[in-house]
Amino acid sequence: MKYNNTKPAAKQLPLLIGRKPILEAIEQGAAIEKIFLLRTATGPEINAIKLRAREFNIPISQVPVEKLDYMTKAQHQGIVAWTSLLQYIDLQSGISHVVEQGLTPLFLLLDGITDVRNVGAIARSALCCGAQGIILPTSHAASLTEEAIKTSAGALRKILLCRTPSVPQAIDTLKLNGIQILGTQMKGSVPVYESDLTIPSAIVMGAEDTGISKDVLKRADQLIRIPMAANFDSLNVSVAAGMILYEAIRQRTIGR
Repeated sequence: MKYNNTKPAAKQLPLLIGRKPILEAIEQGAAIEKIFLLRTATGPEINAIKLRAREFNIPISQVPVEKLDYMTKAQHQGIVAWTSLLQYIDLQSGISHVVEQGLTPLFLLLDGITDVRNVGAIARSALCCGAQGIILPTSHAASLTEEAIKTSAGALRKILLCRTPSVPQAIDTLKLNGIQILGTQMKGSVPVYESDLTIPSAIVMGAEDTGISKDVLKRADQLIRIPMAANFDSLNVSVAAGMILYEAIRQRTIGR
């Protein structure tokens, strides 16, 4: 599906500044939202930070020095990080946690959604409708700021947040765990009420402007759509997610 949105300016999160403080924070398990790295930065500590960031699925954005100078007046050594207000886990740990609780997995995979208010609103609907987790790729994704948490009414603090290197890797992990992939598309072949949402499911919500990625289109088990009374391509992604999630809880509560 495609959705109409206006992307707001992101609010800055608390900073970590400098190579050693950032490396130590990662190694100590501190929650880090995103790392901003000077494009030309090199050295052993930079290599170690990159390695650790990949290990913990922490996004790295390569930026010019002007970006770092704008973020801080301190001696940044070519690297600045946003500390996170939230805790993330890897996807396999999230799936295992849900299964161990005896629950039928219901996840949302956000494919290129960059508006923090939409992510917050999606989290709110997800928690209310029984979804256990939201899957966030490390690239082309919103940084979860105070605005996202506020929009979610605190739901982002209560739902599992699973960070993954990419959407294709997330799909691989989900499929290996027997979880069906449901791509959302305006012209999807299956109306949402005809899809079986009572079985382990991951619903993929696409980017605000382009919809779900080609990889999802090729690998989804089903492409579902929300039937609408008018030919008007304008559903907001968070509204669409809420409608699909309500159908999921309806099916799981009273049956198909």
